[in-house]
Amino acid sequence: MGASRLDYRHVMTGESKEPIGPAPSPDLAKLERSPGDVGRWQRAQQQLLAGRAAAALPVYRDLTQRFPGILNLWFELGAAAAGELDFALALQAFERASQLATANASVLVMLGGQYHRLRQIDRARACFQRAVEADPSSTHARLSWAAWLEREHRLDEAAAQTEVCLTRNPKDPAALYYRAFLLHRAERHAEAEILLRDLARGDVRDPNVKVSCLHLLGVVLDGLGQYGEAMEWLLKAKALTRQINDVPALEQSYDKSDRQRRALLARLTPEMIRQWGQEAPDPPLGHELALLGGHPRSGTTLLEQVLGAHPDTREFDESEAFVAEVGDKLAPPPPAAPLTANALHALSAARRTELRRRYLKSLFREAEGERAAKVLIDKNPGATASLYLWLRVFPESKVLIALRDPRDVIISCFFQNLALTPLNANFLGLERTVKHYADLNDVWLRLRELGGFQWLETRYENLVAGVEAEGRRVSAFLGLPWHPVQARCDEAARQKVVYSPTYGEVARPVHGRAVGRWRHYAAALAAFQPKLAPYCRAFGYEAGD
Repeated sequence: MGASRLDYRHVMTGESKEPIGPAPSPDLAKLERSPGDVGRWQRAQQQLLAGRAAAALPVYRDLTQRFPGILNLWFELGAAAAGELDFALALQAFERASQLATANASVLVMLGGQYHRLRQIDRARACFQRAVEADPSSTHARLSWAAWLEREHRLDEAAAQTEVCLTRNPKDPAALYYRAFLLHRAERHAEAEILLRDLARGDVRDPNVKVSCLHLLGVVLDGLGQYGEAMEWLLKAKALTRQINDVPALEQSYDKSDRQRRALLARLTPEMIRQWGQEAPDPPLGHELALLGGHPRSGTTLLEQVLGAHPDTREFDESEAFVAEVGDKLAPPPPAAPLTANALHALSAARRTELRRRYLKSLFREAEGERAAKVLIDKNPGATASLYLWLRVFPESKVLIALRDPRDVIISCFFQNLALTPLNANFLGLERTVKHYADLNDVWLRLRELGGFQWLETRYENLVAGVEAEGRRVSAFLGLPWHPVQARCDEAARQKVVYSPTYGEVARPVHGRAVGRWRHYAAALAAFQPKLAPYCRAFGYEAGD
């Protein structure tokens, strides 16, 4: 199942279609009479949007003390504090914002998204529920709350919230879409198909809702075995996405980053990586650390659940920590100057220490008060493209790479409907999806060739064919004995919030139905088989038909 950009799960990433407007208050009127303070606030907002939270934070501290009744200031203080990893201050600021937003459903939804990013599950849930209580007539609030309930596998409750929306407005396209989505989640595909065909034929004016309807129809038809028509609807959805977004700009940004990455990798040497491993980490991590990577849709989430069920592990599900505190710091995206292999090799011990400190502080935002774990597992497929940065900062760590038949990976990625980024924009066409697969795995193959670090490849097909056998092998690589509870990882997944788009799938018993799925779309993939053949051979899969 592909995560949709318009299924209201976007609110749990901190995004919102309804930005905070100035909330009237005596303090706001007072601030507006001070041009100097207005200017300071505007500059702080610009700094926050540019990722310079450290510069903005003192201004927000001052303004919230002098104008404590302005909701926006507290919300932005929370965002700035989170950016500087002062999570205690962030929570205090968001709590104050929520008190001021008691009757503002839109702001409560946005606060729910911020809490979700901070992995504060109880606070996030409460905000989404409070948003409905604040404005029971708000479709946005109810569908946001429904999305949260669905994420917690409370499908009947999510459906009840959706039906309230449709009772008020039976033709609301977003609510009808979400009804179809929940039918799909409940595996009532035939009912979802009827509803989605009606929406596809109808006058859905919001283009994002339209895209989501067309895409979900393709997903549903795939579930019904109507593979040819499923591909047709996916292509229509992706064509419309291109019409309403500046996709070429995203592709150009991605391609420039890829060229810079390849230039750096070409100049890395085995001696460099060996030297990184010989440099004594300071300070020691205090835990074993493992990166669980591989291309998206290669089975990383399933493997994470198997490993995370072990009592001596703590898994982190697609945390922001590495990208925000290491990747973007060392190799920011264009137009920043590219990082070179020599500059990476010359990275000072003091800088590496600071990067490690910030990474761990960010990572542990969601583990406060939990038991100590022997092994920390950062499941992060996206970090695989920056594996050379990971190895420079964490040379003592272990690297797990999840593999899956490249053609199954391509089809699974193509079925995704994610918020557009330079990376995700590749999944709007099969050719670009294949390119992305090659780009990421060229990073892995190059580092595998260079060596000098601890790594293990694990195949999705082996895991679904025998969870215990493959799970034992991977656990042993991490220095762990097999624990019987790992075989029942789906039970644990149903009791927690999983951040990956595949959260619904890993909550089901392990199965192998997705193995060889690409054969249903062999005709669409035929032109790309020569490009994928070297990767099939490199990873032990039979090339060709």
